Amino acid sequence: GGGIRPENARQFLDRGASHVIVTSYVFSGGEVQWLRLGALEKMIGKGRLVLDLSCRKRSDNTYAIATDRWQNTSAIALSYELLARLAGHCDEFLVHAVDVEGMRRGIDAALVAFLADASPIATTYAGGIRSIEDLEQVKTTGRGRVDATIGSALDIFGGECAYADVVAWHRRQQGG
Repeated sequence: GGGIRPENARQFLDRGASHVIVTSYVFSGGEVQWLRLGALEKMIGKGRLVLDLSCRKRSDNTYAIATDRWQNTSAIALSYELLARLAGHCDEFLVHAVDVEGMRRGIDAALVAFLADASPIATTYAGGIRSIEDLEQVKTTGRGRVDATIGSALDIFGGECAYADVVAWHRRQQGG
């Protein structure tokens, strides 16, 4: 992820990346740039593209996509219709809850529930996770349809959640 465009996406894949993650190239100028998305999909294939739908909660309790390193909040609201349409062009969604990302204060459960209901493809949630209990909450609230990623809360990054405990938890989820 970061600065991915049709001109450079193939380089990352040729060097071993399984997917590329794209936000601002596709969500630019406050709109979905469908022609750009189509060009990118044509260049690398739907199966190797992850769309980053990182978002901020708005006053009406909807979520708007945040772009440009989350400095700009677009007018593009996440909706069932939008997720269905975007899913036709990519393999997975990555969704950071920007309002809680990196704060280790707990997840945005409403966003996780929405993603479980609305996303027709694999979706990974990030933001606010601080413990195994939060991972369990994503699993439960997401009804097993939403994966999670954890970062700054890990002890290897200065947090209080032991990396070894997260690995063990994940292995238990996989039945091993």
